[in-house]
Amino acid sequence: MKKLQYLCGLTRLTALMTQGLVMVLLTHACLNAQFLQSAKVEGGFFKELLSSSGRTYSNLPLCTYQIGEARYSAATGPLMVTWTTPSWVDQVMLVRITIANKSSDTITIHNVVPFDQDQAEVYITGRGNHRLSRTHLFRAGKVPVNIIVPDNAWELGYAAIRQRDSLILTGLVRRDDKSIVKGTRKRFETVLFPGGQVSFDLHAELVAGEWQDGLRRIFQTRKLYDLISFDENLYNRKDLGWIRKAYSMHLLMAWDKQYYNSTSGAEALLTMVRKGKLLYGGDDVVCLWPTWPTLGLDQRNQFDMYRDLPGGLSALRSLADTLRAMGTRFFVAYNPWDESTRKEGHLEGLERLIRATGADGVVLDTKGESSAELQAAADKVKPGVVMYSEGMAVPRDMPGIVAGRVHNALYYPPMLNLNKLIRPDFAIFRVAEVFKEPISREYALSLFNGYGTEINQFAPGHPDWEDEQYRFWGRTLRILREHTDAFTNEMKPLVPVDLDSLWVNQWRGIDKEIYTIYNLRPEGVSQFALPVRARKDWHYVDLWNHRPLTVRNGRVRIETSAFDYSKLGTNDEGSVGCIGHFPVLVQAVMTGNRMLLEFDPAYTGSVWKSDPSYDKQPHQVKPGLPVDLAAEFGSTDGKFVIQIHQGDRLVDEQVVEIRPGTPLLYSQVTRTVGPAAAGMIYVPGGQYYFHTTHGDDFIPYPLSEDINRVVGPFLMDRYPVTNQMFLDFLQQSHYRPVDTTNFLKHWKSGRIPKGEEKYPVVYVSLEDARAYARWAGKRLPTELEWQYAAAGGRQGDWPWIQSRPVKRVEQVVTETLTFTRLEGIDRGMCNLGDGKPRPVGSFPKGANGYGIEDLVGSIWQLTNDEYESGSYRYIMMKGGSYFKPSSSWWYVQGGPREIHYRQYLLRVSQGFERNSTVGFRCVQDVEK
Repeated sequence: MKKLQYLCGLTRLTALMTQGLVMVLLTHACLNAQFLQSAKVEGGFFKELLSSSGRTYSNLPLCTYQIGEARYSAATGPLMVTWTTPSWVDQVMLVRITIANKSSDTITIHNVVPFDQDQAEVYITGRGNHRLSRTHLFRAGKVPVNIIVPDNAWELGYAAIRQRDSLILTGLVRRDDKSIVKGTRKRFETVLFPGGQVSFDLHAELVAGEWQDGLRRIFQTRKLYDLISFDENLYNRKDLGWIRKAYSMHLLMAWDKQYYNSTSGAEALLTMVRKGKLLYGGDDVVCLWPTWPTLGLDQRNQFDMYRDLPGGLSALRSLADTLRAMGTRFFVAYNPWDESTRKEGHLEGLERLIRATGADGVVLDTKGESSAELQAAADKVKPGVVMYSEGMAVPRDMPGIVAGRVHNALYYPPMLNLNKLIRPDFAIFRVAEVFKEPISREYALSLFNGYGTEINQFAPGHPDWEDEQYRFWGRTLRILREHTDAFTNEMKPLVPVDLDSLWVNQWRGIDKEIYTIYNLRPEGVSQFALPVRARKDWHYVDLWNHRPLTVRNGRVRIETSAFDYSKLGTNDEGSVGCIGHFPVLVQAVMTGNRMLLEFDPAYTGSVWKSDPSYDKQPHQVKPGLPVDLAAEFGSTDGKFVIQIHQGDRLVDEQVVEIRPGTPLLYSQVTRTVGPAAAGMIYVPGGQYYFHTTHGDDFIPYPLSEDINRVVGPFLMDRYPVTNQMFLDFLQQSHYRPVDTTNFLKHWKSGRIPKGEEKYPVVYVSLEDARAYARWAGKRLPTELEWQYAAAGGRQGDWPWIQSRPVKRVEQVVTETLTFTRLEGIDRGMCNLGDGKPRPVGSFPKGANGYGIEDLVGSIWQLTNDEYESGSYRYIMMKGGSYFKPSSSWWYVQGGPREIHYRQYLLRVSQGFERNSTVGFRCVQDVEK
């Protein structure tokens, strides 16, 4: 009797194997709320399976099997099927099923499945006749999914049956290869000669939840009932944890010109790695292989091959150190079959090689497992040396190794790799080759399955599409690298979606959920197709396309690109996507062309122009400090991606999209606190409902949300700045503009026309006005301040109280222009647009509630607000003017304008923007 132990969650489970026939589970603490309690088997059927809650499952076959395409149950087939009495310990039922060939013919059986797949919600068995890859996962009404299972379990059968409640009856059938009598074992089949037989172990238990929970119980918790015990030692070692964050690897031979050539020597490898950083973020690992297929040409052994590389081991150490400084680990290869060349102890030779090169890992050629001796040899040299198997470790070998490969012998890889489910923190790399054909499917499926890719460069050749595909690889790698906490934690395969040929895996991180998407619909997908749950203060983001997502009818939109139908069935088929579900940890507020980010300073923030990529750098930001988008990126149009990281872990992403041509405020306000200047009026602070209107919108005005704004107190000039006031400024400051075109054009030889001293100054640019304001210890008002002050402490269209409604006669000219003619304003309130300027103070009846005059109908008044739309820059003006052309509606609509009306002054040069109708007034800040 042989005792076996295997891990069940965080507790131990013990099993007995009696003469290789029946595994009986002894004790464990992972008790389900409900479990199988008894069973009655008759005639090849479970007549009754009784759960601890009294639920029953009846008339289930022990199993089904196939001969050719014909399927039989244990009770109906041409072979003799016998079974042992069901055995339990705690929650797991075990039955030994023996299938015997009593005929005179040789019979091949395959696809042995527990219970009956016709009743199963999900089952796993073979499909087709591929020599390496037949295992598929079947779901009712869905396209079967080709899957990868452990190399010692290719023939397994699995079924999950749901009946009447949230419990799932799970069953796993495994062939006992040692039980074969008069027969032959094949990967997926068993050949029984006359009188031959084979036995299968059926394990069954109840699992609460969804079918994925049943699959996780069998694969992850039970390790397919294959494990003696799981020693966590290697997985708990922090020095080996780095491999879990590694996703990109190049494995190349020593005669590859990308390692060494006659012109640049070993610098060629450094050039390759530097180029890779721009294309895909660089290699996490590079392995140099100088042995097979030249090993054995003479007596040199595998370690001699490294010693004889150009410059010897010292040069190799220098190269490896340089790679490490670039963020790339260095691996060497170990060939355990090298026994016929110069004798050198393998453990000693490997230890010396690691010591000489500082190697960070060892590729174990032909091995799917490591050993304590190999790891100990590496540990003698330094911590953190990873053993990396050529094949994928099966569950019983996983405790002894933390990384391995999905071998490229299976060239067209199945879509779903359930090895990732067994141990999510086991570092898997899919082996891919670039010389044959475009391989975007390889990169897409590595992302879909949450693991890395090893580019095996042994076969020569670099096609012209290599770099383009490397960039695609880089997009997948960025997601993998930023979400290791999810991809090494909990995997939920094939969550429900509304479309077939579209598959989604869900991953749970520390404080996030990640959905990896693979699509085989050539037309692509753009549909609310992923059922999700809305969660307060969380949000969904399309991490592949970097777009915000909304939840509609309990679903989020999946967006995957289309691909050519001709690529179906090739290694370049399909398209990929990824969705993140995050707590809202960053808020982005746009103030003009400045973006203000609020987030916890424990995180690091960055802003990308358009999608993140490895060939550009983001702008690093700190919370509370505005980012001038125009200054940092040269443009304010398009998409800006805001990312918040904790170390290398992405914890939130927000996306701000600015439609091309959207005007953004880029001017700033400099406070001017000082003694109140003469002629200024106090404007108390308060709350104001800010609403704006405008004329022709062919060149778009900035969006202005109708919203209550809080405005602080300030002082404002009673009148616009006059000619005399501006002359005083010139005489005292000696100001002269850089561009003098049209500067004070209405003055004669630098003198104010007689009698116009109190007229508002015009023919000035924004720079002229700002220069005057600085000299006077003041500044220009913002549009909000101008409008708030003009309202005089109330809501209204005009500075004064308009006793009778103003009639607005509107005529729609184009979709961007509606011409409005105003009728009904008292002539004593302002100039109605007779074309003649007036001295300031000419219309005292038009003063507002604060006593501020000449707000409308005098001159267009400059504000401090400058906007840029990507194509145009302009200043916002208020108030209208004395000039109102009327022979065409295409003119700027002058005359007196409502205080909420805005008019842009398009900027070309200072000389061009100086006008006979444009002037300004100033404001001054007060101490709060």
